[in-house]
Amino acid sequence: MLKKIPHTYTIIAVIILICAGLSWVVPAGEYERRTMEVNGASRTVIVPDSFHAVEQSPQSWQVFSALLEGFERQAGIIAFLLIIGGAFQIMNNSRAIDAGIFSFWGYTRRLERRSWMRKIGVNNVVMSLIMVLFSLFGAVFGMSEETLAFVIIVVPLAISMGYDSITGLCMVYVAAHVGFAGAVLNPFTIGIAQGLSDLPLFSGFEYRLFCWLLLTAVLVVAVLVYANRIRKRPQLSPMYAADQYWRERNNGEVERMTYATPRSTWVVYGMVTVALVLFSLFYPVTTLTVGAVSVKLYAVPAFTVLFVLLGWLGARKSYHFFVLTLLGFTVLFLVTGVMGHGWYLPEISAVFLAMGILSGFAAGGKPDGIIKLFLEGAKDILSAAIVVGLAGGIIQILQEGKIIDPILHGLASLMHETGRIASVGVMYAVQTLINFVIPSGSAKAALTMPIMAPFSDVIGISRQATVMAFQFGDGITNMITPTSAILIGALGIARIPYEVWVKWFFKLLLVLIVLGFVLLIPTVTMRLPGF
Repeated sequence: MLKKIPHTYTIIAVIILICAGLSWVVPAGEYERRTMEVNGASRTVIVPDSFHAVEQSPQSWQVFSALLEGFERQAGIIAFLLIIGGAFQIMNNSRAIDAGIFSFWGYTRRLERRSWMRKIGVNNVVMSLIMVLFSLFGAVFGMSEETLAFVIIVVPLAISMGYDSITGLCMVYVAAHVGFAGAVLNPFTIGIAQGLSDLPLFSGFEYRLFCWLLLTAVLVVAVLVYANRIRKRPQLSPMYAADQYWRERNNGEVERMTYATPRSTWVVYGMVTVALVLFSLFYPVTTLTVGAVSVKLYAVPAFTVLFVLLGWLGARKSYHFFVLTLLGFTVLFLVTGVMGHGWYLPEISAVFLAMGILSGFAAGGKPDGIIKLFLEGAKDILSAAIVVGLAGGIIQILQEGKIIDPILHGLASLMHETGRIASVGVMYAVQTLINFVIPSGSAKAALTMPIMAPFSDVIGISRQATVMAFQFGDGITNMITPTSAILIGALGIARIPYEVWVKWFFKLLLVLIVLGFVLLIPTVTMRLPGF
């Protein structure tokens, strides 16, 4: 008889207690830190060889304040989750997603009439394209937090295709983070790590591109094999019972929907058109940055023209399709804002909140009704927000207990007196372990690379190989570490318990970790471009 796996809250609470216990037995210590400019941004970095002992700071009653402090630390992510939950509840109430899924299925049925497409499988093509797209986003501009907004779209889509919520999460969140691990031009990991290692920005592009392609291919194959098995026998999914929530939402008798365009739809269409015209005047040119390459485009004016056309066509058909048009352009502006204007959580939250409110009015909703829907959506996502706060509490206990730096110092010392392949493997293992206490890639790069880069010179490993060890160590375990607010948020939105996710993902995680080590071997045994 299988033992019941503890609740996610229980697991994280136990981790907080363990970290508090370690603060009593691990000798406290700190590195000295200084601020320096890295690729035009100020970063706090560790001063090499500056580790020193400090007064012990054992944590006891502080475990009870960890939730509040974790909420303060992760306030941006928590607020983002609540806003996303509320905004999509308003949009879901319009049943625009239902109409979109129904139209999608009608299109795929037409494609399946072609024999060559039946052999490949339309669903296989759709899932593969979605995964490659999000993996590319992760590899190029470090998509991470942004995936939360897409999880709530793709998970219901996966359920409607006959799969489960795990498949949906893999299509978006896991794909983006596999791309993050195999980063080619990610400014938040590769950019910072190479800048701190005195390497040319985004050098070694060729081998990184190969690594990204291989990691993405492995993910696509693994997910397709699992997804097709679940489609044949849905009861095999560990989320089969829990996914009833999504199945009930998708079973809305879509074919019997009443398609109509109320006057409010045209009012919203006019308001958005005027707003986009004004934005086009203020932001006529957008400089999209991909790695070291910058391209100037008339993005906002072009999107405005497209919206005027597509919005009009959608509104003529039904308010459902106009709402889908709003969603599509929200995604376009999100990508443009992130790559061209440095958007982060405040701006992304703003566009999704605006999308939700406008969707409510376009569907004929009243202000009080829209507010009620928003509160229902925020309430629905509250449990995930609490888990994110608890995960932030883990980091708080480790920092206040002054044991993060001793752990880092102890792990780094393992690299002495080992061979080149063993050394790069130790670097990889160190970065992987550190990722459980410092899940932020940019923060970890700033803290570890000033130590790792000089070590690589001493032991005869290229600094580029050290950067790749950091890259793989940071990215792969992001998909399982309980201290990652993004992972916990994505699981909360998909309604997948953390313990279920760990049990399912563990085998794929091991494959990716081993593959990461295998891909590191050529960096110390072969002459690669940029290495």
